[in-house]
Amino acid sequence: MDKIIIQGGKPLYGTVSVSGAKNASLPLLAATLLVPGRHVLHNVPDLRDTRTMLKVLETLGARWERDGGTVHIDTRYLSRAEAPYELVKTMRASVLVLGPLISRTGYARVSLPGGCAIGARPINFHLRGFEQLGAMITLDQGYVEAAIKGRLQGNVVYFDTPSVTGTENILMASVSAEGTTVIKNAAREPEIGNLVDMLTSMGARIEGRGSDHLTVHGVQELRPAEATIIPDRIEAGTYLLAVAATGGEVTITDCRPAHLPALVEKLRSAGVHIEEQETTLTISCPAESVGPVQRLRSVDIRTMPYPGFPTDLQAQFMALMIQADGSSIIHETIFENRFMHVAELQRLGADIKIDGSSAIVRGRPPHELCGAQVMATDLRASACLVIAGLAASGTTEVSRIYHLERGYENMVAKMQALGADIRKIRE
Repeated sequence: MDKIIIQGGKPLYGTVSVSGAKNASLPLLAATLLVPGRHVLHNVPDLRDTRTMLKVLETLGARWERDGGTVHIDTRYLSRAEAPYELVKTMRASVLVLGPLISRTGYARVSLPGGCAIGARPINFHLRGFEQLGAMITLDQGYVEAAIKGRLQGNVVYFDTPSVTGTENILMASVSAEGTTVIKNAAREPEIGNLVDMLTSMGARIEGRGSDHLTVHGVQELRPAEATIIPDRIEAGTYLLAVAATGGEVTITDCRPAHLPALVEKLRSAGVHIEEQETTLTISCPAESVGPVQRLRSVDIRTMPYPGFPTDLQAQFMALMIQADGSSIIHETIFENRFMHVAELQRLGADIKIDGSSAIVRGRPPHELCGAQVMATDLRASACLVIAGLAASGTTEVSRIYHLERGYENMVAKMQALGADIRKIRE
């Protein structure tokens, strides 16, 4: 098993590029199942999760090949409509094949999903939505079975709480439904806009892109698509927070600053200087090692659906606040079990108290944070521990980094290029 070794206390300087978005790649890969043909997706990151989704497609009968960041997928000959437990257990987003399979074949059997242990994250929103479109849903020995007679029927689907994968699944199912489907209280994340663009290029008719009210006019025929994955806003945000935590000056390229409004404003409130251009972000933050500097200010955050503060950046932001001046309160409103990184940050010397769905963080000077052996518990917690290790003095060892490799392409190499003393070794 691999682990990461970090010698902390070094500021970061240079330029780093952002890879394609994991959370956009997965639904776009699943969407290729909607119509037989040869599809082309550009800017697909090479991650554990994208490899898992490609294995799921292969299990269903699709063929694919990768050429750098471009993936060619041939979905003409599906041989089965079942996504097995062995694959789905490792990645919750595998459930995204439900919608396309129901739409195309009229039947799907998909294992109940696994993935990061950050909360229950039930798929009842998906299943209720499929039922409202006319699918018959049954649960059998850990599998979801969905079947329809004829075509799905357009209807109104309302989400009690905005669900990203729920919105994506219902979108993909409804593009070929008979009549009109209205998705109310839909999630608004940029990754959903990326999916809407791909579905539109396939011939779908969708209104309301970027809003919480999507109207889908079902069509009888779709065509294969060529699409480009948007930059990963969570990766870009992670690099912003790493520089803020260590000091230095870094330009982040191939990103979409407009996709990170809440994080950028919170960092500015903390005292970080950020310059935005259309596809770049430049962050500068004085390093403690270059002389007496004012510490960053503590800032409260509350995770919210987009365009609010992303839950996928909550752990990384906490890694910054543990060394800020003053106390901050971090409210987690999306997932009920997303503070597992707190115990690991405490091993580095962080002063954090959990109170229900909130964490009270009392910042300490960076030199009081000392490296230690820590263990990643989920994808974003692993990035949090890397940031904390880069900022702390001494050596930090992060184990179970397979979580990190689910969602960050070449993070160690990218950090090394910025001057970080970080390496991956095999235990």
